Amino acid sequence: MRTIALLAALLLSSRAAAQAATASHSTTRAAASGSGSAAVKQLHAAHLTGTLTIDGHLNEPAWQTADSATGFTQSYPNPGQRPTQRTVARILFDDAALYVGVRLYDAHPDSIAAQLGRRDATSIYSDWVHVMIDSYHDRRTAFRFSVNPRGVMKDAMHSNDVNEDASWDAVWQAATAMDDSGWTVELRIPLSQLRFGAVAPGSERVWGLGLQRDIARNQERDAWTPWTRNDAGFVSFFGDLVGIDDLRVPARLEIQPYVSTSLTRAPGSTDNPFFDASDYAAKVGADLKYGLPKGFTLTATVNPDFGQVEVDPAVVNLSAFETFFPEKRPFFLEGADMFDFGRINTYNNYQFQQFFYTRRIGRAPQLSAAGGDAQFVDQPDETTILGAAKVSGKTAGWTLGLLDAVTAEEKARVATTGGDELTTPVEPMTNYFVGRVRRDLRGGQTVVGAMITSANRKLSDPVFAPVLRSGALFGGVDFEHSWNRHTWSLTGYVSGSRVEGSPAAITATQQSSARYYQRPDADYLGVDPTRRTLGGHMAELALDRSGNWDMSLGYKEASPGFEINDLGFESRADYRAVSWFAGQRVTHSGRIFRDYSYYGYGNLVWNFGGDRTFEGYGVGANGTFKNLWYAGVSGNVSPDYVSDRLTRGGPLALVPASWSASVNGGSDSRKMLSTSGFVSVARDVAGGWSRSANVSLSLRPSSSLLFTTGPSLSRLLETEQYLTTVPDPLAAATFGQRFVFGNVKQTTLSLDTRVDWTFTPTLSLQLFAQPFIASGSFSSLKELSRGGSRDFAFYGVDRGSIHRGASCDAPDASGDSFLVFPDGEGGAAGCFEVPNPDFNIRSLRGNAVLRWEYRPGSTLFFVWQQERSAFAPVGDFAFGRDAHELFRAPARNIFLIKLSYWVGR
Repeated sequence: MRTIALLAALLLSSRAAAQAATASHSTTRAAASGSGSAAVKQLHAAHLTGTLTIDGHLNEPAWQTADSATGFTQSYPNPGQRPTQRTVARILFDDAALYVGVRLYDAHPDSIAAQLGRRDATSIYSDWVHVMIDSYHDRRTAFRFSVNPRGVMKDAMHSNDVNEDASWDAVWQAATAMDDSGWTVELRIPLSQLRFGAVAPGSERVWGLGLQRDIARNQERDAWTPWTRNDAGFVSFFGDLVGIDDLRVPARLEIQPYVSTSLTRAPGSTDNPFFDASDYAAKVGADLKYGLPKGFTLTATVNPDFGQVEVDPAVVNLSAFETFFPEKRPFFLEGADMFDFGRINTYNNYQFQQFFYTRRIGRAPQLSAAGGDAQFVDQPDETTILGAAKVSGKTAGWTLGLLDAVTAEEKARVATTGGDELTTPVEPMTNYFVGRVRRDLRGGQTVVGAMITSANRKLSDPVFAPVLRSGALFGGVDFEHSWNRHTWSLTGYVSGSRVEGSPAAITATQQSSARYYQRPDADYLGVDPTRRTLGGHMAELALDRSGNWDMSLGYKEASPGFEINDLGFESRADYRAVSWFAGQRVTHSGRIFRDYSYYGYGNLVWNFGGDRTFEGYGVGANGTFKNLWYAGVSGNVSPDYVSDRLTRGGPLALVPASWSASVNGGSDSRKMLSTSGFVSVARDVAGGWSRSANVSLSLRPSSSLLFTTGPSLSRLLETEQYLTTVPDPLAAATFGQRFVFGNVKQTTLSLDTRVDWTFTPTLSLQLFAQPFIASGSFSSLKELSRGGSRDFAFYGVDRGSIHRGASCDAPDASGDSFLVFPDGEGGAAGCFEVPNPDFNIRSLRGNAVLRWEYRPGSTLFFVWQQERSAFAPVGDFAFGRDAHELFRAPARNIFLIKLSYWVGR
């Protein structure tokens, strides 16, 4: 029966191919392995004879010699239906480039959306045409080239079938033209910008091909090969580009030298010997790309400069954990997916980690020269990257990525109170290495891979050894197995880590907030002050279904000794977690909704000692209305659970049950003025609460100018904010230590504002500003009465006394510190001091970037960055006062000019 079914399918696909060839000159054939038994469309490319002028007009005779791609269908809003407008595409090639010509018919050309934006713009209201080339033909990787009717260009790299890396940039050309029939576009894509190797003699060269069109006014996407938002894959749904057997593999060499100069004007004291009111600096460096055999590419950078990169936003972090900031530097962004390890197909996961966190390379120095007898300190803000190189590519089902980077030793200059000037190291020279390999099987439906990373520091100066680890090693294997055209998948990984260093450095690692080996009630842990190494593992497994019904079930664990923060990012180890999710997506346009979804999820977490350290359940729903407004609601609840992190290395403490709810929505983004926002509330049974709201306004007064702004306001009362730990042998119920907490009322207000002014597709001005004000007022100091509970003894009410003063040595002197007498004044426990924790933070960060791509691949930047910051131990929030003080704060201004020049073949 299987044989008969296969013969019938082949017969039907052959008949469909013949019909398609008659209608549109494109063909279909049985899908390659990995695409199931579905038919795959084919388009024949023609060898270019004569010349082409890339002007957007398809009037050269050569275009008529190429076969045409037609038969597009809607991806949304009505999947599978005929498009509202017709599209025809053709492809030519020669020894240097691939040429794509597309005629996009439109019965109402005056309604074509054609706004301007800088390259890679994502927030403009516009029609688009997308050309995707899978030159590896692995049905998992593709290079995307997109153009809008005004000639705005976007490019991106797709990997792992569904992932998109918009930071990938190629050097290519595009031109458009509009007429009474719609609009046309011509693309010239140099073969050097694609990745492919030679084929065996007599073999056929086949590439994957995806063609899509967006019609903005209808919120419509049309695709040459059928694809919908409910499909579990993307690249695997492409058709094939054939007829390119005699393509020449190009020699690929690109060099992009740059020169930059900057002026920094910052406030300072004339008594500071390092102060310079006008600090000039110049840099020279270069980026290089070189084509290696088999389609691999060497990418290198020497002395890179990232002065044009947008500044990080201001945050207030009262936790014990590091704040994660996304990567923004182009060299590390491009091809980042190549080094992505342990990607799990799931809709719900516990704890975020990143096994390769590129911001560790070039990080701010980890040691500080301040303190002691240092009166003035001149310390670098970042570590110099001497050089970095990557080798990446795919061949014969293998994917390989190698990266190596070296950062310099950094030193700070110090002026002491005694009048001496000296230098002290604050960051050692470090080598970072990452290796990643993957193997595609079953046409990409099964993938296995491995990864290894290492960080090795040169700790030649004795100042480093007690603080920093000398080396860190991470390694692991991962896999993905999918079936039913990627509708179902099983993904997982197993990994291990090992760090080494002095006993002091490894002791600090054991006691860090990620693990807290010193917890007195954890009999499975314990600090070993003689250790010179620490190791652990992390593993995860998930079953996932994607489509109109989305479901996932996952298990994840990280042993207490797992540590990757030398070249990765993790907040905590020591947990076992079960996570689940179920929901439905309806993407067919109906009477009320264009699409909607609803879902539910849950998480259960235990540490390796068996304590339940988290439990939470949630539901939600989202929908887009026929008028393109949208709305969503969500809510979750958490019963009581214990925390092994709340006391910062002390005993367990009970976290109160809580609930939260949120509502979000927005208007039609096609309009000149649109808005979006959200409101959320939360409360726990101990009296804690939070409320937050955000409103965002987007105004486009012309096709070239976009203005967005939005205030965000949050207020909260945290009743279990950790303050300090005080050793006291009299505190027997809490293992000889007093764990001091307080209530904190916190208010945070920010106003993110952006202006995007695009003069031409190659000349744009972007401005960003974030005024930020935050306050925190502490009260009701208390201590944990016993481990594993939520019982607190309030100072001055349940236990001892408390008042404000200068210090325990001068309790009657005026001051803002909290002076605590746990047994009352004169009691056996004595007195301890909690310095005033109240705060008011005022910050203004912004930049302006004028970007001109004066020739393909070559760019001129003019940049202005400004930072203002001020701190006051006030505690209360007063907008008028704080805003006034913000703009009175001294400003640090940086002016930068950067010129790069691209040379390639």
